[in-house]
Amino acid sequence: MGQIKVSKCPIEGLYVIEPAVHGDSRGYFMETYNQKDMEEAGLNMKFVQDNQSCSTKGVLRGLHFQKEFPQGKLVRVIKGTVFDVAVDLRSGSKTYGKWFGIELSEENKKQFYISEGFAHGFLVLSDVAEFCYKVTDFYHPGDEGGLAWNDPEIGIVWPQLKGEYQGNASAEGYTLEDGTALNLSDKDQKWAPLKDTFKF
Repeated sequence: MGQIKVSKCPIEGLYVIEPAVHGDSRGYFMETYNQKDMEEAGLNMKFVQDNQSCSTKGVLRGLHFQKEFPQGKLVRVIKGTVFDVAVDLRSGSKTYGKWFGIELSEENKKQFYISEGFAHGFLVLSDVAEFCYKVTDFYHPGDEGGLAWNDPEIGIVWPQLKGEYQGNASAEGYTLEDGTALNLSDKDQKWAPLKDTFKF
């Protein structure tokens, strides 16, 4: 132990992971994942797939979840800055419908572990962001579900974002503080709010 610091979040099942960074005048070195360190911290997940995406400023991806094959995700940013969010969708959880968000950047080098049973999304705050994540199950076509990113019942406070909820997940009318238009996929603008998605 000693290469990572694991901090529990206010919602059970979410963890902020800070690797030990060894730097000098030449640059730095760090371990981005060490199974032994994770197990010593009580995290026994097994990863089966690595993914990477690149997005421009104002892109919001989410909120996504898997319906039949839920994935745990270890996420980090290797370029730029994002605000990363998880929403508890676990039936019977005392924090059901609650959210937690954290800024991930190439500077702070923080990682965020999101256990199975959460919806996930992020907003890009820098000109470009490269986003990497490890997952505990393979991608299954057709298994993705989603929630409206701006559902007032969930009440996510997205940093730097301006605009008013118009009763749907459309990006229309939303901008960052510098005027950058919010940019969502067509699919992500059609997700329903929590009350119309889950009937627990």
